[in-house]
Amino acid sequence: MVKSDLLFYLATFLFCSGLLITFTKQNAIMILIGIELMLNAANLNLVVFNYQKQNLDGQLFALFIILVAVCEAAVGIAIILKTYHYYHTSVPDQINELKEKF
Repeated sequence: MVKSDLLFYLATFLFCSGLLITFTKQNAIMILIGIELMLNAANLNLVVFNYQKQNLDGQLFALFIILVAVCEAAVGIAIILKTYHYYHTSVPDQINELKEKF
């Protein structure tokens, strides 16, 4: 039980640090890294719940989240690279043309 409490604290730390990175950093790559940290914290919680309840539901949800994270990272990196190629910046606040067109 002590091991699972420590892992819950680790997951909380990972989630809070990912949230802090997402809100404070201006680079789009760092924002994606913060989102990935939050998804990994959720995965850690699911695995710990699985360990406590002795069933496979947590592992299946963790596998689903890993698949979603991979797809999100691939699409996010592609969007960031295309945006950098067009606007020559990776800072989302400096891209003003999208705001003016709509």
